[in-house]
Amino acid sequence: MSEIKVRFAPSPTGHMHIGNTRTALFNWLLAQKLGGEFMLRIDDTDRERSKKEYEDGIIDALQWLGLVWSSEARQSARVERYREVTEKLVAEGLIYPCYETAEELELMRKTLLAKGRPPIYDRRALSLTADQIAAYEKEGRRPHYRFKLAPGEIVWEDMVRGRCRYSAENLSDPVVIREDGSYLYHLPSVIDDHDFAITHIVRGEDHVTNTAAQIRMFEAIGGRVPMFAHLPLLTGKEGKLSKRLGSVSVADLRAEGIEAMAICSYLAKLGTSEAIEPFPDLVSLAESLDLSKLGRSQPKFSEDDLCHFNTRLVRGLDYAAVMGRVNIDQEFWNAIRGNLNIVADSEIWRGICRRPVQPEIEDKELTALAAVLLPPEPWNEETFAGWINEIKNHIDRKGKALFHPLRKAITGMEDGPELKILLPLIGRERVFRRLNGEYA
Repeated sequence: MSEIKVRFAPSPTGHMHIGNTRTALFNWLLAQKLGGEFMLRIDDTDRERSKKEYEDGIIDALQWLGLVWSSEARQSARVERYREVTEKLVAEGLIYPCYETAEELELMRKTLLAKGRPPIYDRRALSLTADQIAAYEKEGRRPHYRFKLAPGEIVWEDMVRGRCRYSAENLSDPVVIREDGSYLYHLPSVIDDHDFAITHIVRGEDHVTNTAAQIRMFEAIGGRVPMFAHLPLLTGKEGKLSKRLGSVSVADLRAEGIEAMAICSYLAKLGTSEAIEPFPDLVSLAESLDLSKLGRSQPKFSEDDLCHFNTRLVRGLDYAAVMGRVNIDQEFWNAIRGNLNIVADSEIWRGICRRPVQPEIEDKELTALAAVLLPPEPWNEETFAGWINEIKNHIDRKGKALFHPLRKAITGMEDGPELKILLPLIGRERVFRRLNGEYA
C-alpha cells in the first residue's frame, strides 16, 4: 500500500457540480504529486436522498475528467463497522444519548444567543436520571447521540490555512447518530479514514469546524490524525455563494462542449497566485500543484470565463488530441482550429466545405462576376484578398454589400468562419458552382 493516500468522498444526493469537482481534482492532483493513491468513497448513509443515478453520474464525471481511482468503498456497506466502534465509544462514555426534541434544541439555541452567549449544547443529557429517561421513552421519544469532545485546545497545521486552533470548550458536542439510528457525516468519515489509512484530507473550508471535532474522534478511536487542507469555497461573480454554482454540473458542461482539461486547468489555478493557463494533461497539471499559492479569499467562478478559457484551449489542441472525435484530417483541423469555440464546431466547417450547400444568391450580378474572376488553384489564405481586390476593380461594391452576397452564395449562411480560410478548403470547382447558384 502506498504511504500517501487521499480520498474523494461525495454523497450521491445530487449531480457532480463544479464545487465538488474542484475538491475531487485537488485530491487527485495531490495524490499524483506525492506519488500516492486516490480513493473514491461513496458517502451514501443518507438513505432517503442517495440515488443510484447520482452515483452513476459522479462516477461517469470522474472518469471523463480523468480522475481515476485505485480503490473504492461505500459507506452503506460498512454500517456494522460503524456500530462496532460506536458501541465501544458508548461504553467509554464518549458517545451519549440525548432526548431533546428539535424544537427544544432550537429554543435553547435562541435563548443562548439572546443572552449573547455562543449556542453550545450544555450536556444536560449527561445528568438525566433513569426515571427521566424512562419518562421520555414512555412519551415515545427516541434518543439522538452526541460525541463528547475532550477538553483543551485542538490544533493542526492546515496545508492551505496554516495553523488552526480551536478550544473544545467553545464547540458543541456534535450529533453523530440521528433519532432514526442513521449516522451523520462525522463519525463514519473518521472511521473510514482510519480504516483505509487516509493520510491527507482535502476539502472545502466549510468543514473547518468539523475538522476540529473529528480530530478528537481520531484520537478517541486511536487513529493517526491525517493532514488537512481546506480549500476556500467558490463564489459567483456577485461576490457571494451562488445557488447557480450548485447547479453547474460536469454533465452539462460536457454537453456544452467544454473540454475536461479546460475544467481541470481552470479550477486548479482559480484563486491561486498563478496564471490560469491550459495544461495538456493531468500529470503536468499535478506537477505544478502548490497549495501554498492558494489565496485565502474565496475565488470567483464564472461559467463565461470558463467558456472563453475552453476556446483558448481548443484552439491550441493538436490533431492527436481530437482525431478520434472529429471527421476531418489533420490538414483540415490545423486550418480551422484557430476559429473554433468547441471541438464539435468542426462539423459546421466540414459541412460547409465537404458537403453540398444550397447557395443563396442575393446579388446575381456580383456573384456571376466573382465566379468569372476566380483565380486558378492552388489556393491559400492569401487567395481571398487578391480575389476581392480584383472584384472591386470591376464592380462598385464595398463593405457589407460586397462581402455578404459572396458569403451567402459560397456558404448558404449569414455568418460563419472567415472566407479567406474557407476558400482553400472548399475548392475552386465547388465555389464556382455555388457562385452560379448551383447546389454544390
